[in-house]
Amino acid sequence: MGGFENELLAGRTAVVVGGHSGFGEAISRTFATHGAKVVIGARRVDVVEEAASRVDGIGVECDITNDDDVRAIVETAVDRTGRLDVFVNCAGYSESTPIADLTPEKLSEMHAVQIQGAMYCLRHAGNAMRDLGNGGSVISISSLTAHAPARGLAAYASAKAGLEYASKIAAVEYGADRIRFNSIAASLIETPMTARAFTVGPVIQAMVEMTPIGRMGSSQDIANAALYLASDLASFVTGHTLHVDGGASLLALPTPQMYADVAGRWT
Repeated sequence: MGGFENELLAGRTAVVVGGHSGFGEAISRTFATHGAKVVIGARRVDVVEEAASRVDGIGVECDITNDDDVRAIVETAVDRTGRLDVFVNCAGYSESTPIADLTPEKLSEMHAVQIQGAMYCLRHAGNAMRDLGNGGSVISISSLTAHAPARGLAAYASAKAGLEYASKIAAVEYGADRIRFNSIAASLIETPMTARAFTVGPVIQAMVEMTPIGRMGSSQDIANAALYLASDLASFVTGHTLHVDGGASLLALPTPQMYADVAGRWT
């Protein structure tokens, strides 16, 4: 790309937590291509430093379940670059557990990352941007499952739904400081976290059949949406959840009966 596109994030600093893999890797790479200085956060220092080197960025060890770690990555971004314009939270994991088997430990572990840690990100990014006085954009990665119920995902999807709502409240609370809070609700897309599902052909075919656009998405689709929300193109967009799902949220997630039907046709 040339011209205007390369200036979308020129001179800006973007923190991407979970920016070493999957959606986060695509977002980090896309932001760097569009001129941002990218600060990547992840739990393993060797992983984050290698990821940062690929985009000429800065790597910071960060576990979002630790409030001090989130504060530290924000402070590092400001100290090293003098700015904080964009913060993207891609950290997370998915685990299917029926409510009947949802122990306190499983629930606590999931919510520690998906809602509690995510709220730390909203707080520290919002406060730093407010103190700097230049506005900013905070983006949280959510999920189609926060809108289309799926068996086994009560802990995961409820946390994502809560994060979307918290982002709306943040948009109200920080609006006067020109800080925008938005979410991206992604459908099932192949990443290291979801790779196992993509080894089962009938599962993917059922998803395609329930997606009006008629294809699976890519990490680049998510990165493109994040670029829009991070840039001035979305300067009047806040408190919004952008569905990047090929229209899947207009229908429903496949049921076990649909999977069985596709499997029958598949064989």
